[in-house]
Amino acid sequence: MSIHKSGIKRKTVTDILCQKGQEPLVCLTAYTAPMARIADQVADLVLVGDSLGMVLYGMESTVPVTLEMMVAHGRAVVLASARALIVIDMPFGYYQEGKEQAFRSAAILMKETGASAVKLEGGAEMAETAAFLTARGIAVMGHIGLQPQSVHTSGGYRVTGHDEPEQNRIMNDAQALTKAGVFSIVLECMNPVLAQEITARIMVPTIGIGASSSCDGQILVTEDMIGLSGHTVPKFVKQYADLGRELEKAVHCYANEVRARVFPDEDHIYTKTNPVKKLTTVS
Repeated sequence: MSIHKSGIKRKTVTDILCQKGQEPLVCLTAYTAPMARIADQVADLVLVGDSLGMVLYGMESTVPVTLEMMVAHGRAVVLASARALIVIDMPFGYYQEGKEQAFRSAAILMKETGASAVKLEGGAEMAETAAFLTARGIAVMGHIGLQPQSVHTSGGYRVTGHDEPEQNRIMNDAQALTKAGVFSIVLECMNPVLAQEITARIMVPTIGIGASSSCDGQILVTEDMIGLSGHTVPKFVKQYADLGRELEKAVHCYANEVRARVFPDEDHIYTKTNPVKKLTTVS
């Protein structure tokens, strides 16, 4: 573990690897300092996901997200956290061209944010890139199954791994990435039987999202599970709170009180002022 300036020991890639087959890993997303401070209290791993494009910016997919956006949000999350391992997504178009491009992008992300690892989408076709990065000191998390950056060519958002050819391909993806040296793999929107089999076969932790409770850990988009995403959430999301509704109530109450001149009241204004002291100068 590394030691944060607060004295708290931050989890490392090795810590995550050692939890394979042990107590399930708790993983959450965070894109801002306030959310990072909350997630950091319970999470083993916090992901600064490119899903921020949809959650924070109202984009239709993750594809338009830029490296600069990931840097800005990643820096905020790292600075506001102390305990969790921070992983940052490689955005679309900044690593697919080749392993050298991927290294340059990953180096910028890690140097500019202080994150401990990067995540990239793709299976066997990304194994060479993952191996190139890990050989040069960059920890890599894989991501297979549903890959949001590739929805335009993969038939949209759908559950993967239901027919035998696709199952074989996804299993091969998991094994190729493991051989390439990734420290964990996200399994998204996947046949739970396949997710369970992958988890049993590979030597690195699997992180499920819409996959299986048998995975070595679970991750959700935090805004989805607390009712702040502003859209209908996928079936695999359990909503633990509806903060969006509470926020709506709060802003409507505020607006009504302002229009009725109820706010600010005596408790929220300064009724006494201190006299301004005359400044003196020394000649």
